[in-house]
Amino acid sequence: MSAEHGEPGLRERKRLATRRAIQRAVLILSCERGIEKVTVEDISRAADVSPRTFFNYFSSKDAAMVGDELDLASADDIDAFVHGGPSGDILAQLAELLASSLKNTEGDREIHQLRRTVMKENPYLFGLRMATLRNFEARLQDIIGERLAADQPDLAADPVRLHQRALLLTLVAVAAVRHAWRCWAEGDAVRSLADEVTESFTELYEMTLRTS
Repeated sequence: MSAEHGEPGLRERKRLATRRAIQRAVLILSCERGIEKVTVEDISRAADVSPRTFFNYFSSKDAAMVGDELDLASADDIDAFVHGGPSGDILAQLAELLASSLKNTEGDREIHQLRRTVMKENPYLFGLRMATLRNFEARLQDIIGERLAADQPDLAADPVRLHQRALLLTLVAVAAVRHAWRCWAEGDAVRSLADEVTESFTELYEMTLRTS
């Protein structure tokens, strides 16, 4: 996805289509044969690309199975979130930021379902996938920390407390995203992942109000 996070151009769409074709191929073949019996040559043939093209996109078979790291939204979206307070609803604005960030995965429902199937049979892949999610969490925590510091100068003056609060909000947000992703992947409706993210945050907000 381009840095502007708008509609991708033709070149970017082709790049994304190739990445998805490679991931779909490796996952389908692994479901059919088992990971150990699938080669890069097999994947390349199934995805209709050359082995050289495969390695232009992924460093290894495992990397293709694990998939891409999640991307955060555009620089403009991030800046709007960081400077969206102090009177703005930080949870609602965080939901909006994350929904925007996940829009480029809208066409990946089948890939996500296949990946879950393969990971159940090969637990080591789950560890690799979680490593990519930790990178996403770290970037998100930095952004949330910037927002909290901008909203509350007294909090910015206490780095330990700022870090702890940013970490807590990050973990809550990531849990809501994981909930949305499972509902989206397991569902058969036309509902988008972005809509599921918004719904998960709404449910979280309502449950917090009921128990407060």
